[in-house]
Amino acid sequence: MATDVIQQQINHAVIEFYERLSSWEQSVVRDQGVSLAQIHAVEILGANGPLRMKDLADKLGVTTGTLTVLVDRLVKNGLVERQTTEGDRRAVSVNLTATGQQMFAEHDQLHLQLTKEMTTSLDATECQQFLSFLERINRAF
Repeated sequence: MATDVIQQQINHAVIEFYERLSSWEQSVVRDQGVSLAQIHAVEILGANGPLRMKDLADKLGVTTGTLTVLVDRLVKNGLVERQTTEGDRRAVSVNLTATGQQMFAEHDQLHLQLTKEMTTSLDATECQQFLSFLERINRAF
């Protein structure tokens, strides 16, 4: 277990990383006509495929009420569509339209470019370790 001093250093490093990543995200999304929350929904759908509203809300960490408003805007922008689930018309899934898939692909490439820039000073072993750490941290979340 890390000491209190190291925990505090990790805390500050995580906050700095979050602020830098958030600032980068804001600059990328600024001219695309969508909010950061909307692009996050597009990213999740692009990476996972169609999801039920409840599952998408869980992945975004929002309520289904909040998600309904967000999805309404994405539908209006032509990025997603709602579909009822066969066998249970009350269950609604959300999936990307062709325009949404294109936005995901473009945004995913920007993320890949950022990842390459962030890891440029790491060798192959360090990149593998970094991936392992991120996966463990994500599972613990």
